[in-house]
Amino acid sequence: MSTSSKLSHFTPQSDTSHLAVDAAVGEMTDVASHAASIAIHTQENRNQLRKSIRTARKSLSETEQTQASLSASQRMLDKLQANKAQHVALYLTHDGELATPPLIAALWQLGIHTYLPRLHPFNAGQLLFLHYSADTPMQANQFGILEPKLDVRAIIPVTELDVVITPLVAFDLMGNRMGMGRGYYDRTLANWQLKGKPLPMGYAHDCQQVVSLPCEHWDVPLPFIITPSRVLTF
Repeated sequence: MSTSSKLSHFTPQSDTSHLAVDAAVGEMTDVASHAASIAIHTQENRNQLRKSIRTARKSLSETEQTQASLSASQRMLDKLQANKAQHVALYLTHDGELATPPLIAALWQLGIHTYLPRLHPFNAGQLLFLHYSADTPMQANQFGILEPKLDVRAIIPVTELDVVITPLVAFDLMGNRMGMGRGYYDRTLANWQLKGKPLPMGYAHDCQQVVSLPCEHWDVPLPFIITPSRVLTF
C-alpha cells in the first residue's frame, strides 16, 4: 500500500478523533463556564447578604444597642467562666457590631486576660493577637479598625488562647459564620479542632441570623454563637 493510500485509509479515523476531542473540550469549557457563573452568583449573594445584615444592625437605636450588649455580655461571661477561660481574644466594635466594651470591662474585673487582633505586618491575610489593657497604644489599620500598635512583647501564640470571640456579619442555625470576606478568622481558626484550642465563639445581634448561608470549603463553622437572647450550641 502506498503512503498516500495509508494516509487516505487513516483520515476518517483521525477526523473522528478530532471531533471527539473538540466535543470533550467544549463540554469541559461549558462546565467551567457554568461553575464560574455559579461562583459569581454565589459571591453576589454573599455580598448582598452582607450589605442587608450590616444595614439591619446599624439601624438599631442607641438604646437597643446598649441593652443588646449588656444582655449578650452576661451570657458570654457565663459561658467563658463555665469553660474556665483565662486568655480570651475578642474585637473592638466597628460598623454596628455587637458592642464589646461591657464585656471587656467585666473580663478585666474578673482578672481574665484579653487580647485584640491586628493585621500581620509581614504575612498578608494573617492575624496576630496582642495583650490588651486600658493603656494599650492603639492605631487604625487599613480598614479603619482600631488595633494595638505592634509590640512583640505583647504577642500571644494563637494556641495559647483559650477562646477567640469572633465578629461576624451573619450566621445560620448550622453554626455557619459569614465574615467580611477577607478570611482572617477562617485562617486563624482553620486547625482549632485538631489542637483543641482556641475555642471559637461567635458574638452577634439576633438580627444577624439568617435561614441558611452560602458556604465555601474554607469557611470555619462555630461550635457556639452568643446573642443577646440566647446561647446557640452546634
